[in-house]
Amino acid sequence: MTEEIKKKVDYWFEMVFYDLETSKAMLESKRYLYVGFFCHLIIEKALKGHYWSKISEEPPFTHNLVILSDRSGLSKSLKIEQKILLSELMPLNIAGRYSHEKEEIAKILTREHCNLLINRTEEFAGWIMKQSH
Repeated sequence: MTEEIKKKVDYWFEMVFYDLETSKAMLESKRYLYVGFFCHLIIEKALKGHYWSKISEEPPFTHNLVILSDRSGLSKSLKIEQKILLSELMPLNIAGRYSHEKEEIAKILTREHCNLLINRTEEFAGWIMKQSH
């Protein structure tokens, strides 16, 4: 991996940790919709860092976690619980941006659910980063 590619990978992975702390702050402030939104961002950024490490080029301009996983070659290594998490996170990106989705998503995102979501997201992001080395 060239120094330039390493900088790109490091940038995305540093943002994973930053957004993880943000998701925890949102949990403490009871902004559960944004916990979900940031959990999506965490995995998106982990996947984009992974993409740089494996493909050595700019990842596709998408927020679709399945596309990022597929195109980086990671999807064939995913366990069923990781695939389930991807499918759970996909609508949470939209919910943070469009008001008509917020009410439905807000019913699901309780404190307990968000706490579990952060833990699962943190574990999955760590796994993605390990696959990148």
